[in-house]
Amino acid sequence: MKKITPFLWFDDKAEEAVNHYVSIFRNSRIVGVSRYGDAGSKVSGREKGTVMTVAFELEGQPFVALNGGPMFTFSPAVSFVVNCETQKEIDELWEKLSAGGEKEECGWLKDKYGVSWQIVPAVIGELMSDPDPVKSERVMQALLQMKKLDIAGLKKAYEKDKAA
Repeated sequence: MKKITPFLWFDDKAEEAVNHYVSIFRNSRIVGVSRYGDAGSKVSGREKGTVMTVAFELEGQPFVALNGGPMFTFSPAVSFVVNCETQKEIDELWEKLSAGGEKEECGWLKDKYGVSWQIVPAVIGELMSDPDPVKSERVMQALLQMKKLDIAGLKKAYEKDKAA
C-alpha cells in the first residue's frame, strides 16, 4: 500500500468514472468495490447495496473513488499530471479524457466528471528548466499558445536560433 492515495469524491458516478479511467490507461485495474450497508445507507441516504467506494490503480498509482453526494465538487486547484513519452500518447489521452469535458489551455483539460488533468510531454521539465533563460522563455511562450501540447512545436521553440 502506498503511503498517500488520492481520494476522489463523486456525487453518484464513482463506478462509471473509474470504469472510464481504467479503459483509458493501459496499466490500470479495479482493486475492489465496497457497497453501502444499513449504517452507511442511513447516514448517506444512499440505497443499501449501491456502490460506496471503488479502489483502483492507474499506471500503478492507487486511487479511491467515493459516491459521497453532491455537497463537494472538483476544482482545477487539484489536477493529475500525466507525463507522456510520445505525441501519439498525448493525442490519445487528450481525446479520450476530454471527451464530454472541456479542453483548456497549456495541456489542461477537465473530463466529463469534472476532474482536471494535465497531459504533458515527459520532456517538458527539461525544456522549461534549461539554464539558458532565453530557451526556457521561448518554450513558455509556445506553451501558452497551445491547448493540447505539441512536442515538436515545443522543441522547435526550444531549438530556435536566438538571432531569429
